[in-house]
Parts: sequence; structure tokens; C-alpha cells
Amino acid sequence: MREPDRFRAAVHLWAAGDADAAAVARELAGGLSTVVLVEGFSDQCAVETLAERRERDLAGEGVCVLPIGGAMSVGRYLRLFGAQGLALTVRGLCDEAEEGFFRRGLEQAGFGTGLSRSAMEALGFHVCVTDLEDELIRALGSAGVERVIDAERDLARFRVFQNQPAQRGRTIERQLRRFMGTMSGRKARYARALVRALDPGAIPRPLDRLLT
Repeated sequence: MREPDRFRAAVHLWAAGDADAAAVARELAGGLSTVVLVEGFSDQCAVETLAERRERDLAGEGVCVLPIGGAMSVGRYLRLFGAQGLALTVRGLCDEAEEGFFRRGLEQAGFGTGLSRSAMEALGFHVCVTDLEDELIRALGSAGVERVIDAERDLARFRVFQNQPAQRGRTIERQLRRFMGTMSGRKARYARALVRALDPGAIPRPLDRLLT
């Protein structure tokens, strides 16, 4: 297992209450300066793919992107990385619907009170509208996303999906978003593929700012 993966595994166990894992996480954190908290694995894939496009070696820079398994856990992770924990710089990315969890977590961890979205951005925590998939679909446009689906050899499957009764009344943007989440691993695969397909000037603002 690569060192970042070992660190992520140890931190997840620590967050779940495993005291032995805390010591392992502290040892593996020796070369780290920054942890980027994201909600899920597909978000991690998008962030790391954009870093690769920009020829950045996150591990070499001491940066670890850490999926936390949902925004409700953010306060716990902020405490692990704060002054009483690993004392690392923490940044983050969340969906609009989960902004409140991130705001409360930051406030409870001592990052400020009454934080607005712009104040959260100043702290390095960015909000996707409505979520990262929506940001990527808007950035590419539905035709651009379909070209990516075609390149991934999924276009025939997508056409079948569009003809399902539950999908016929939906906009193509909602169909695309739902299609990406219908199979295990597909959401992460398309996070990578969509980020690779973006024009350099069309990177969604939250993702771009996170890596700036």
C-alpha cells in the first residue's frame, strides 16, 4: 500500500475510535503539510486528476486528499488535524447541500463564527453548486459530456438508460448525473474522465480555487 493510502486507512480507523491507529497516523503524517477533506472517493479522483493535469505532485508537496465518507463527519476530522491532533493545514471541498455541516465543523474547530461562504473560501473550503458532478457537467455542457461518455464506450448504455420510464421526463443534465451514479466505480471513473476533458479555462471555480 502506498504511503498516502496507509495514512488514509489509519486516519479512518482513528476517526472511528481506534487508539492504536492514532499512533500509526501520527507516524505517517511526518511528511505531510496539508490535508484536503472531500466527501467521497469520486471527489478525491477529480482533485487528484486536476493536480496531474497541472503537473503537480501532491504527495511530493506533502498534500493528501482524504475522503471522509460524508459531510456529517467533517467536525471529527477537523479535530484530528487541528492543534490538538496532527497540527496540519486543512482545506476542503463540499456539495452545496452539505455546506452547513462544513460551516458548523469549522466553527466548532475554532476557525471562526458566523462563517459565510466567502469566509469559508478564505479558509480554503470551497462549495460546489449543486455538487461536483453538476459543476463538471455545466463546465463541459451536455454535448461535451456525451462525447466523454462515447469515448468511455458507454454511449449505447446511456441511450438505453435515457429510455427508461423514470428518465424520460428529466432534463439531459439530470440524466447524465444519474447515469454516472448507477454503477459501482462509474462515478469515480467519470470524475477522472470529465476533468481530463475540460478546457484549461473551464475548470469549475471550487475545484480550481482548491488547487490554486
